[in-house]
Amino acid sequence: MINLVPLIEIAAGEIESLLDSAFGANRHNRTAYRIRLGVSFLPALSFAAIESGQLVGAIQCWPVALVLDDGDSVPLVMVGPVAVRPDRQRDGIGRQLMTHMLGHAEATGDAQALMLIGDPEYYGRLFGFTADQTALWRAPGPVEQRRLLARGDQVPTAAGMLGPGVTIAA
Repeated sequence: MINLVPLIEIAAGEIESLLDSAFGANRHNRTAYRIRLGVSFLPALSFAAIESGQLVGAIQCWPVALVLDDGDSVPLVMVGPVAVRPDRQRDGIGRQLMTHMLGHAEATGDAQALMLIGDPEYYGRLFGFTADQTALWRAPGPVEQRRLLARGDQVPTAAGMLGPGVTIAA
C-alpha cells in the first residue's frame, strides 16, 4: 500500500537518489532546473510516496515566475519533477502523486497558476494542463513549446521569461 507523506519528512539524500535513478545524474542540466534555480520546493505541495518504509516516488512544486516583457512579474507554481523509482514506473504512483498534489493546491488556493514541462497528451488528458496559454513564454534553456504546459484561472498569456520566484510561506 502506498502512503503519501509530506516530502519535507524525507531525507534530502533519499530524494536525490530517487531523482538520479528516475532521471539520471545529468538531470541538473535540464531547463526545468534553470527555471527554479536558487529556490526551495514548496513543502505544502510536495509529497513522497512510501511503500513498506521505502521511498518509491515523489513530487515537488516550486515557486517560479513569468517575468513579462513589460517588466511585471506573475507568480506561478512549477509542478515537477514527478519521480517514480524505475522498477515501479507504470504502477500509477505518479498519477497518485499528481492527484494528491492537485487536491492540496485546490484546497489551499494555489491552483490558480500551475505550470510544468511535460507530455501534453498525458498531463492534458489526466490533469487539464495545456499549452494554450504558454505560446509566448520563453525559458532559460531549450524547451519544446508544446511541452510547456499550464492550468489555472490566473495563468498569463503574455510574453515573458520563466525564472525563479520568491519562496512563499507554506
